[in-house]
Amino acid sequence: MPQVTEKTRRTPRQSRSEATVEAILEAAFQLLEADGIEALTTNHIAERAGVSVGTLYQYFGGKQAILAGLAHKRAEAARDRIAEIVIAGPELGAVRLIVRTLATAFEGSPATRRALLDALTAEGGDDVVMRNHVTFFDMIAGKAALGFDLSPEAGFVLTHAVVGLLRAATIESELALNPQALEDELVRLMEAYISALLVARSA
Repeated sequence: MPQVTEKTRRTPRQSRSEATVEAILEAAFQLLEADGIEALTTNHIAERAGVSVGTLYQYFGGKQAILAGLAHKRAEAARDRIAEIVIAGPELGAVRLIVRTLATAFEGSPATRRALLDALTAEGGDDVVMRNHVTFFDMIAGKAALGFDLSPEAGFVLTHAVVGLLRAATIESELALNPQALEDELVRLMEAYISALLVARSA
């Protein structure tokens, strides 16, 4: 295994580097979907991405780092999309769109989603959720007209309720929950909570 320290490991600041990182992440996803986590190796990822193993290790410390990078990228994309929806203002179906964005943040088979979630949790644990929570509210601060008072506690419930339940559904995959039915129930949950917040403000 090439010995690359954290100090020498590259960050993708140039377009060529970004393209290399993207190729590595996409290769990892394709192989994960095709063969599963047990068969995934850095050699296979590098070969699929069209780069040398040495190049791969210039950007990532190993297989788990690649999976965590892929999970981070998709989680951040979902967070940014939800911020856009919230800033755009309350619209019919916005809650469902937010729930669906969260539910599809980690695309792929149940095994792939579990592998990405495990990698994300192993790398940062609950701190990952907290950082995305804080970043999300920084992004919408002063830009979103919600129509209700968003206390820290209400914000915590809004951001963690659906995420927590979706994580549980991924972990408890043996329940074989129907994705559409689960989406309907999560929308029902969030709409009821938001309605309660609106009533509390008008009281």
